[in-house]
Amino acid sequence: MSVNKVILVGHVGRDPEVRYLDNNRVVANFSLATNEVYRDRNGNRQESTEWHTIEMWDDLAKIAEKYVQKGKLLYLEGRIRTDSWIDKETKQERNNKVIRVNVMNFLGSAPSGGPQSRDTANPGNQRRNDPSDYKESSSNDADDLPF
Repeated sequence: MSVNKVILVGHVGRDPEVRYLDNNRVVANFSLATNEVYRDRNGNRQESTEWHTIEMWDDLAKIAEKYVQKGKLLYLEGRIRTDSWIDKETKQERNNKVIRVNVMNFLGSAPSGGPQSRDTANPGNQRRNDPSDYKESSSNDADDLPF
């Protein structure tokens, strides 16, 4: 048995790019920044930012299109996927890691008319997206809590 699960809390780096595909499928892509603060061996405070490529499908993509904006703080759950292709110019294989999200919570204050602020301690308020390649799970499962 193996597990491929990612939990991220970070700020949206750019507004979602949303594409409507055949068969009523919708996909949204955007970047998310996570920060780590630590002390180096000399005791100096250091900060490191990691950028993640985020992918959402169908209902979750539609929610992202409507409410996700650059700077918003999000809680995301999903899995890592590696997209591979051959670069047309260099003829070399290229790879890109993508986080395919199936749970999204809005953290912080919500704009008027937007979804309410989400509390990660209350999994009943989570926005879930369960495309066919995800295992169905209960939104009331306390074992899914990030702490």
